[in-house]
Amino acid sequence: MHKHRIFIVDDEAPARQRLATLLSDIQDTCSCELAGEAGNAQEALDAIMSSRPDIVLLDVQMPGMTGLELARHLTDNMDAAAPAIIFITAYDEYAVKAFDVHALDYLLKPVRAARLEEAILRASRIRAGSRQADAAIATAPERRRNFSVLERGRVLLVPVADVLFLKAEQKYVTLHTRERSYLLEEALVSIEEEMADVLVRVHRNALIARNAIRGVERVSHLAHQGSDKNAPQSMGADGVLEKISESWQVILRDTDERLPVSRRQWPVIKSLVR
Repeated sequence: MHKHRIFIVDDEAPARQRLATLLSDIQDTCSCELAGEAGNAQEALDAIMSSRPDIVLLDVQMPGMTGLELARHLTDNMDAAAPAIIFITAYDEYAVKAFDVHALDYLLKPVRAARLEEAILRASRIRAGSRQADAAIATAPERRRNFSVLERGRVLLVPVADVLFLKAEQKYVTLHTRERSYLLEEALVSIEEEMADVLVRVHRNALIARNAIRGVERVSHLAHQGSDKNAPQSMGADGVLEKISESWQVILRDTDERLPVSRRQWPVIKSLVR
């Protein structure tokens, strides 16, 4: 099991101790090593630049330099070697600003062990397995790297690199990752315009991640009455000729769900799987 090197930054010693205890509590399922801790942002900046941890658990409100400022300095000065940032704070109003410093999660105090483990595993996976998607996202610095989801009174940051597909369903858009799905109050059209380099439309109600495409498969089904007159025919069980229609579905990594490809989008999807 990979050991995650964690650095804790919080100006309150009891808060740092609680996080260290939670890391100890989740050792069996999420192996962690405490790479260090700091009570202020300047001390943390020097230590993190030296110790180079995988993940920083970072408070937002601290005397002097805030956690947001510290995260920005780490990103600017360490580039690809910058650790993943998980904000841990008692305030939810800073979630939007977290986009600007590329935070991977945003936990509200008091933090539960299960929620901390979820955040660490996600951050580690993104660092280890999504560098190609991150590189594409980084070419558009004005565009966000996370979706913001309000769920049960907390703000979740869902990395764009985690997205497998998005579907428009009634007035909501459902965002699907390998682990679960989330509801977004955003228009699919605006998401497509913003993230056309990493997402591609497969149907009028669905976008898929370009790097999640594994292939396509042909499916056959009975054609609807009045559909293509040139569709092939087969003999049904009652001896009546039935028209057979064929279409394509996209096969995605990490999910068994297949998404239908519209005729209009088929040339685009076909070009991506050659």
